[in-house]
Amino acid sequence: MTEAKGDDQRCGFVALIGAPNSGKSTLINALVGAKVAIVTQKAQTTRAPALGIALQGRSQIILVDTPGIFQPKRRLDRAMSGAAWTRAAEADLVALVIDAERAHTARGLDAWLDPVFETLPTIKRPVIAVLNKIDLVARPELLHLAADLSTRHAFARTFMISALNGDGVPDLKTYLAETVPPGPWLYPEDQLTDAPLRQAAAEITREKLFLRLHDELPYSLTVETEAWKELADGSVRIEQTIYVMRDSQKKIVLGASGATIKEISMAARKEIGEMIEAPVHLFLFVKVSERWGEDPERYREMGLDYPKE
Repeated sequence: MTEAKGDDQRCGFVALIGAPNSGKSTLINALVGAKVAIVTQKAQTTRAPALGIALQGRSQIILVDTPGIFQPKRRLDRAMSGAAWTRAAEADLVALVIDAERAHTARGLDAWLDPVFETLPTIKRPVIAVLNKIDLVARPELLHLAADLSTRHAFARTFMISALNGDGVPDLKTYLAETVPPGPWLYPEDQLTDAPLRQAAAEITREKLFLRLHDELPYSLTVETEAWKELADGSVRIEQTIYVMRDSQKKIVLGASGATIKEISMAARKEIGEMIEAPVHLFLFVKVSERWGEDPERYREMGLDYPKE
């Protein structure tokens, strides 16, 4: 692809917001054309807002994947929800991604979206609605949901897509490319994300934890890349710490005779190696830190503001 030049360029930020598990991360990966956001079936997987960079013709679309918006209870919940709304207010365009299957099952836009619709009028930016997972819902029901949406907010456009199989994604991408404002590109043409390698590697390991352990794994854990050393043979030695809140959680992560952590390490090492295009030596350590969720430094590592009580 040839990079657009001069006055022909367009570039802007698009914030994807919505309830947990609405498919925002899957959609960002589909728009970018590569995996830049972790995807699991566990709610609230995304924590810190991350950027994916998509190109369409003369436009560079900077996609901000935000944490799912929900009723916050803990300090970390408040930090995540606050981060989502902050990024939405700063973007050029906001896309509200809605799980059409969940809405259909609930027979309409149920209470889980109330926190979104309550705050949406405060966002002084154009907002589009994106009904996701349309492959799982009959067409008449989708039209009913779209009509329901139009009564809840004055959306600039409504799109129906399946981020997983790609239905409707090209039309959405074309719209975003035409809507972002004129201006020079902010990133090189071949850059897909702005996440530092250390952070991206930690996110990969966190994804593998979720995928391997499913409901066994408590939500309250975090992964940090503590050391990154490039070796003489071209390989990279990476040390990461998995912080959990209780010793019982540590035992779950380690597994019998360390079998579980070994599986997770192998899967993470393979994907990190593909990401950095170099052999990886990955060393994982599990530490109990009962109050890591109250440590401001942990929030800074995740790219979140530390909320006051």
